[in-house]
Amino acid sequence: MRKILSFAFASTLLTAGLAYIAPAQAADLTPANPAYVAPVSTGGFEVSVYGGYEFAPHSHVDVSDGPDFAAGWDTNPFQMPPYWGVRGTYWFDGGALSNWGVSLDYTHAKVYADDETMAKAGGWSVFEFTDGLNLLTVNALYKFPIEGSRWTPYVGAGVGINVPHVEVTRASGRTFEYQFGGATIQAQAGVKYQLTEKWSMFAEYKGNYSFVDVDIDSGASLKTNILTHAINLGVSYKF
Repeated sequence: MRKILSFAFASTLLTAGLAYIAPAQAADLTPANPAYVAPVSTGGFEVSVYGGYEFAPHSHVDVSDGPDFAAGWDTNPFQMPPYWGVRGTYWFDGGALSNWGVSLDYTHAKVYADDETMAKAGGWSVFEFTDGLNLLTVNALYKFPIEGSRWTPYVGAGVGINVPHVEVTRASGRTFEYQFGGATIQAQAGVKYQLTEKWSMFAEYKGNYSFVDVDIDSGASLKTNILTHAINLGVSYKF
């Protein structure tokens, strides 16, 4: 009888112990962070704003009534007026165009002739496009979704126009006005991080090659091709 009671007591203790341990083990097996589930629809319209660091290499400048010269460019992207941009993108969802998008992209780029250029220009005291080497482009985009990840790489390319604010002051006169400059080519590559179903952030490289042909004082013309590079950070909202 005593053995039977001892066995029953031990069984009771063992059962209670297992009942206590099992939930703890189950809790340990529960993932700390549930797997990311992508939105059901990845298409639709989104608006993005961005800023960043811009730089530009030297370019050849052709002036119709004077000697040609090479211009070195400063960009000062964080000084007023700053470098910035806004973009509207439509992403297709499903079918042959799945993962493709089309964007309308406006960029307020800017360049200033550097001190070395101005010292060699001979009679020029101002040469810049600072109220904007304004760029407006239409682009095709393609994204590379990663299953189970918030990260989405993308690439894009497009064409458009440039509308610079021409600021030239030299011995023969002054030019200070917006003009149509010509065509612009754009290429970009970046990665987007999905914060919520609606909001995302992105980092990207964007390059623009602009063919600038404008008028300056005394009936003269100025031509130069400006390549701008930019490292952008931005935020997007999907409708």
